[in-house]
Amino acid sequence: MGLADPPAIDAGKADLTSPADASLPRIIVVDDSKVVRNAAQKMLSREFHVVTAEDGEEAWQLLEIDPAIRVVFTDLTMPNMNGYELLRKIRAATNPELQSVPVIVVTGAEDSETARVRVLELGATDFVTKPFTTIDLLARARAHATHQRITQQLRAQTTLDPLTGLANKAGFLDRLQQDIAYARRHRRVLTLVRLEIDDFRTIFLKNGKEAGERGLMHLSQMLRAHIRKEDTAGRMSLGGFALSLPAGELDGVERMVERLRAEAAAHSADIGGLQIGLSAAILKLDIDTVASAQDALNACQAKLDSARAGAFRPTVVVDAPAMRVSAPPPEAIQVSSDAASAHVPRPLRLDPILDQLDRGHAQPAVAGMPLILNRLLPVLRLLNANQRARLIRLLHQD
Repeated sequence: MGLADPPAIDAGKADLTSPADASLPRIIVVDDSKVVRNAAQKMLSREFHVVTAEDGEEAWQLLEIDPAIRVVFTDLTMPNMNGYELLRKIRAATNPELQSVPVIVVTGAEDSETARVRVLELGATDFVTKPFTTIDLLARARAHATHQRITQQLRAQTTLDPLTGLANKAGFLDRLQQDIAYARRHRRVLTLVRLEIDDFRTIFLKNGKEAGERGLMHLSQMLRAHIRKEDTAGRMSLGGFALSLPAGELDGVERMVERLRAEAAAHSADIGGLQIGLSAAILKLDIDTVASAQDALNACQAKLDSARAGAFRPTVVVDAPAMRVSAPPPEAIQVSSDAASAHVPRPLRLDPILDQLDRGHAQPAVAGMPLILNRLLPVLRLLNANQRARLIRLLHQD
């Protein structure tokens, strides 16, 4: 980089945890010249927390661990990883916030017009021409840091569930996709959990909207208390939730879910006596074969649906290829006096019904249609968009 203002005294690298400027917007200046890094820090430090890096490789490492960085200023010619390569990695990042961070490229007399066109084609937000002044840097830092803050606020508004404050389905899938990419890249375990409040629609209708929402908010607070900072909780449906648990081992996750279910049942007094029973499916993802976050969520949902159809409020733990089903804690079961003595229904078997159809006897299938659909639901949930469209066309054929 070139500069018009006098260089600053060597201040070294910016401290990522410095309390003095922790509340300021964070930007990063990437240049192999120590003089230029110190000068940029002096120009911007009154309004920004300036992080510096000597080359693109160091900058990329900082960007991966520091999501608060709002703007990148980078030189083009640097050792190890140049500005072109850094820009390319940022725009190809799996994290959408990192992928959209503004990148201001600093160009000089040695950089041709072709180079400027190239960086814009690679996704550069703007460029500064050498020699630059304080006004050159401040104007762009202010404009793009503000734009990035507003963009993040808008993104938060569209990816959060307004009632619980957890991620909504879109936000959860976005984060789960990032977790899958990270687990695949670093060969880490990733566990997915689907939670469903038992008979929540009935609870909602019987007790009213206010009581139902109070129960949902209470459960969301419990989820936050049970998960770690790196985990993500999201609301998937009226009474459905999901957890993405990076490095979550099955035994530990199962114990956590059982504690959560027991606690949900034990704290009915906190939500006006409303009883909450939870069913849960726990799926250890095969990070090498899972295609997408939506596919992973569908697979976990299918396991939950299948278990709910064959047992009473189970917790399902899947560690491919084996499946373990554990009984719910006693305090998590709330049944009426009539239902307390009922036996657990045996899973519906489809082969005999299909045999009857082959012999021309449709009545057993007609009579058992609700159970048949319930049994098939986990399979139907696995259909992709094209398969669903084909199924609908077949159903409409005479």
